[in-house]
Amino acid sequence: MKITDHIKEAKGKTLFSFEIIPPVKGRSIQELYDNIDPLMEFNPPFIDVTTSREEYVYIDRDGLLDKKITRMRPGTLGICASIKHKYDVDTVPHVLCGGFTKEETEYLLVDCHYLGIDNIMALRGDAMREEKYFQPTKGGHEYAIGLVSQVQALNCGNYLHDTMETDNCADFCIGVAGYPEKHLEAPSLKSDLKRLKEKVDAGADYVVTQMFFDNKKYFEFLAAAKDMGIDVPIIPGIKPIAVKRHLQLLPQVFRIDLPQDLIDAVDACANNKEVRQVGVEWAIAQSKELKEAGVPVLHYYSMGKSDNVHAIAKSLF
Repeated sequence: MKITDHIKEAKGKTLFSFEIIPPVKGRSIQELYDNIDPLMEFNPPFIDVTTSREEYVYIDRDGLLDKKITRMRPGTLGICASIKHKYDVDTVPHVLCGGFTKEETEYLLVDCHYLGIDNIMALRGDAMREEKYFQPTKGGHEYAIGLVSQVQALNCGNYLHDTMETDNCADFCIGVAGYPEKHLEAPSLKSDLKRLKEKVDAGADYVVTQMFFDNKKYFEFLAAAKDMGIDVPIIPGIKPIAVKRHLQLLPQVFRIDLPQDLIDAVDACANNKEVRQVGVEWAIAQSKELKEAGVPVLHYYSMGKSDNVHAIAKSLF
């Protein structure tokens, strides 16, 4: 079922969902199941599965370093299919511009259609570690709007190199990312919202926001998006702080601000166990206010661990 249909069927009730990261290759999928199992208590209508782009590794061959491309976390589509089968829940694979040609994207979308996966999260993706700025893959999309347009074209039976007349066209529900504090590369929030409006006009059906820790930022973003003419559901993304180094890491990587009250609370912690509890309590307070405001879904970035997300959901659902 489409994410937008889940939201309609909820009739104003706030839904619970979360995002997982595929395990590093060579690890068992059982680890993933062990973290998903406790969260199924809260009846998530869908689960997002991230995609990691390629990266370089250097192999020592008789004293010479051989540069090779690899993927440390393969299997997004396989994991989506496994979760869908095991838990009878909709899954949302993240589809990236970076690291994929348009043809490879089409193959992935065709496979999703065959497997009965109805939803796609269309993202540009990040720059590779060796790159200062994002560089599009040769033969791939430069921006997420191109990816959205490709998915929408496939929904109409238009493939890259031909058009197919069929009664079984794909009908993907397309999600895209939104940034309450603007994308780190955007010159302003208004220009970033214009890009978001372009993605919606190209066919995006819903938005999931980047993490934020001040609900005021989300509410202001929601109002600005509405003023821009963006009328699709905007789902808030919530990440509980778990370790002290998040105070430096999150602002550096995601260009977001942390409220001073949260910073002070984390600074006062003696260890990361205490930090994790502060993160849970902050996310519960955030989530309660958002739920009272009638957000369609509360979407949690679990980062592969479910204990803190479980504690948060237990207080809300």
